[in-house]
Amino acid sequence: MTYMGQIQQLCIVTNVFLPSVGGIQIVTYEQSKRLLQKNFDLTIVTNRIQTPKKYTYENINVECYESINIGFRLGIPYTIPTIHSFPVFTKNIKNSKLVHAHGHPYLTSLIASKLAKQYEKPFILTQHNTFIDYNNVFNHIEKINDLIVGKETLKQADKIITVSNATKEYVLSIGANPNKIKVIHNGVDLNRFKPLPQIKEEMRKKIGIPKDAKVVLTVRRIVYKNGVDTLIDAANLAIKKKQHLVFIIAGKGPDMTSIQNQIEQLGLEKNIKLTGFVADQALHLYYNAADMFVLPSKSGEGLPLVALEAMACGLPVIATNVGGISEIMIKDFGKLVPANNPQTLADAIIEFADTNKSADELHAIVETQYSWDKNVSQLIELYEELI
Repeated sequence: MTYMGQIQQLCIVTNVFLPSVGGIQIVTYEQSKRLLQKNFDLTIVTNRIQTPKKYTYENINVECYESINIGFRLGIPYTIPTIHSFPVFTKNIKNSKLVHAHGHPYLTSLIASKLAKQYEKPFILTQHNTFIDYNNVFNHIEKINDLIVGKETLKQADKIITVSNATKEYVLSIGANPNKIKVIHNGVDLNRFKPLPQIKEEMRKKIGIPKDAKVVLTVRRIVYKNGVDTLIDAANLAIKKKQHLVFIIAGKGPDMTSIQNQIEQLGLEKNIKLTGFVADQALHLYYNAADMFVLPSKSGEGLPLVALEAMACGLPVIATNVGGISEIMIKDFGKLVPANNPQTLADAIIEFADTNKSADELHAIVETQYSWDKNVSQLIELYEELI
């Protein structure tokens, strides 16, 4: 859409952006780079985390606000903007045609919604996750924040995008107007995430995995909600029946020490490899070193990008039935199991260790359903209704 040749200026507000890595950051990036090709100009307004106040990330303009980030050390990416951040919000929102914020519970989204109303700019909100179980006092704080910050942000939105029907049900439960909601599933970079059988042997040699091993991969931030502890318990059960299973856990986080201790106590050092943080640019190599992917989450999943990336690389996906993952599972190429149940997870891993599925066939199915181009096309349709 060219809007008669006029370039439309957007203000995209997100709690965190690249080079800091995470799901919201990837979604924002993939959408932004395609919007730039569709006669939109945009500025990302985001939290400043070890970056300049202004920078460019692959032709995407980024301006940062100052904030308090105490929660990050606890695995909770919640920012509290300082009073000095308001000029950044005000300038970019005032100069935009439309404001698009990511995440209903963030103070930054609420600020953006209020300023958008003040300057009579359309306001769109994307909600990425369902309720996150922290298994501690933060559950109560999250619920209170939902009712104060989240509910008001949802009320202010002209349109609400949810990445899954599960996420839609979540925002409806805290008062979102159903007439404002549109479900737009996330996409995947199909040029990068694809089967690459020629690199499997090389990657396994690099990681130190025997040729005859069946490799089970997960890519997770090491925090309670992502269920890595459950995966290790399941691995312990599965390895007793299939000793050639090797598990790769790619990621880091505040619970890393407890996960290392759990592996040592079970004597699984030979069968479980912790890679630490893996750069997004190298993830496709790890997917292609594996035979299956496991998503052992306990809560909070909206529509996990890692599951789409794994399937695009041809990996069957075994996932806990949490959030929106069931909406993208493909028959015969994966299995859903209950959360927090190591035995059923182990049984599914053993089942898929004995099957061979066509990687190219799975990639072809994903290609028809989950491209970023399709995602952005639907996003632009919403923009056109409001600009």
